[in-house]
Formats: sequence, C-alpha cells, structure tokens
Amino acid sequence: MGMRAPYGDRDRSGSDLSERVVSLNRVAKVVKGGRKFSFSALIVVGDQNGRVGAGMGKAREVPEAIRKGVEVAKRNMIQVPMVGTTIPHEIRFKWGAAKILMKPAAPGTGVISGGAMRAVIEASGIKDILTKSLGTNNPINTVRATMEALKSLRTAQEIAELRGKTVEEIAGRKLARAFRSAEEKGTLETEASTAAAEAVETPAPEVPA
Repeated sequence: MGMRAPYGDRDRSGSDLSERVVSLNRVAKVVKGGRKFSFSALIVVGDQNGRVGAGMGKAREVPEAIRKGVEVAKRNMIQVPMVGTTIPHEIRFKWGAAKILMKPAAPGTGVISGGAMRAVIEASGIKDILTKSLGTNNPINTVRATMEALKSLRTAQEIAELRGKTVEEIAGRKLARAFRSAEEKGTLETEASTAAAEAVETPAPEVPA
C-alpha cells in the first residue's frame, strides 16, 4: 500500500537549490516472521534559474530516502533552454504511459500546471507556461516525461547553428527580431509574440544561394 505525501519545499542552508518532495511511497515486503517496510521518495531540485534535476531515493527511513533522492537529483541536473520567462516552442512528449503537452505563454500568464509537472517547472524557474498531462497521473513517469521534454527543447539560435544558417534564413526576419528582442529584455513581450505569429502565417522569403 502506497502513501502519497503532499508537495513541500526544503531549502538547506548553504545551498542555492530548492528541494521539493513530489511523492513519498511506503512499500511493504512480506518475509518470514512479518513484514519489512521501506520508503521511496521522488525529489525535484532546482535553482529556479534554468537548472533542474529529479531523482528517486529508497531507504528504510523517510529522511534517508529523501537524502538519497536529493543526491541523485543533483547528479542528474539539466539546463533548460528559455526565451525570457517561457520556453522556446511548443512540445509534446511521451514517456511510457505519460503524455505531456507544454506551450509557451505571454508574460503574466503564470505557471498553468498541476501535479508533478508543476514541481519540475517551478524548480526550473519557468514563470509563464501552459501545460497539460494527457496520460497517466503516475508522478514518477510524469516527472521523467517532463524532464526529457525540457531537455529536448531548442532555441532558434541553436537550431540555426546546427544547420549552419542564420536565424533569419530559418524563421524569417520578423520572428528572428522577436526572439532577439525577448532575449535582450529577458521577457517575451506581446509585440514579440504577435510578430512570431505573423511570421508563422507568412512564409519566410527564400534566400538566394
């Protein structure tokens, strides 16, 4: 029988990482002479500035399970690509039975998310985003799917470098100007979002070789 714990933040002195217990399960193993209990803790850590990690810890006591989970999460931290306070583009990701959808949002929208996804997103420092869990509500699979989705995000500049082209050649002048403006000001403004939408509707002019 499992025991689900509520979300909670734990800030240790001397560390700039916030720790959140996403789930805490009690596992009973039947052995000769009775039952042995152990605990598994799913932990999310992040600096709320683009770095986030998740890990699972198992032990006979709750504090030890949490400590192990924190260590695993710190070893598996990733850097999340961001444009201002949101993500660069929409993404759908499937991990096992978990299916998630994440969309960028305008400034002031906030984190529209729930469950285990919200813990990962808040720890990463994303301030404006729209999300939806389309599959299982298992927190372990949902956290893994969210982590993999964030890891697979790419900015327009990264895609341009991989293809050996400029951002203008790939996305068009309006969208490229919108991305640069958002990166310089540290926020995805409404004007930038409008320019991006117009650039998507209007195909980019072909650049002669």
